[in-house]
Parts: sequence; C-alpha cells; structure tokens
Amino acid sequence: MVVNTASKCGLTPQYKELEELYTQYKNLNFVILGFPANDFMAQEPGSNKEIAEFCTKNYGVSFPMMAKISVKGKDMHPVYKFLTQRLENGLEDNEVKWNFQKYLIDENGYLEYVISPTTMPNDPQIISWLNAK
Repeated sequence: MVVNTASKCGLTPQYKELEELYTQYKNLNFVILGFPANDFMAQEPGSNKEIAEFCTKNYGVSFPMMAKISVKGKDMHPVYKFLTQRLENGLEDNEVKWNFQKYLIDENGYLEYVISPTTMPNDPQIISWLNAK
C-alpha cells in the first residue's frame, strides 16, 4: 500500500489504523509506504525529521515513511506519476484527491485499486484484498 500522509489533517488519525494494519499483515508479504506531502492546505509543513518524530511519538508508526514529496502538480514525484497515469500504471488515470489516498499494489508491482482518502485502512475492501493475497 502506498499512502500520502499529513500530520495536520483531519484524516491524520488514520495513522493508527495504518499501523494496526501493517502490524497485522507485515509478516504476510505486505508493506505500507507512507509519503508525507504538503500539497493540500499546507497540512504537512514539517521537516522529514519532524514528521518522523510526530509519527513515532503520536502513533507508534513502524511502517516505512519516505521523505516528503509532492503528489500533484508540476513537481509531482515519479512514484505518483506512476500511480496516477494509466499509461504508467496500466489501470486508470486518477488524481490524488486529498491526504491519505491509498493505492493497493500487488506483489508484482501492478496497481490494483485506488482507495479514497476517507476510506479507513481497516475497510472491508482493503481487508478482503489482503486476505485474498
């Protein structure tokens, strides 16, 4: 799972469910990659160090958190160009709507689902996908 994150967002408490999901499934070939981004109302203003400290202190995040990137616009990181462009990902064109949008990628690197930011990490669709793997 790839997810763009922010520390000062109304959806920030999803870190808790993301960590629970990671803890439950990490030994089953599952990983979450968090990509902090400041693209939505400047809700991730901190440095990489500050973001890491916030995630660890407040939510016990142990899944990999990457360096802060841009997930939209002219500065969009190549990872998000792959995730959002059908010519790259083979599934669909989409845009990152807000913080905590989730992308489910299979073990071969194929994008399978784009999950709304407001969908919780423990949503039945995500759990079913994980259990089918």
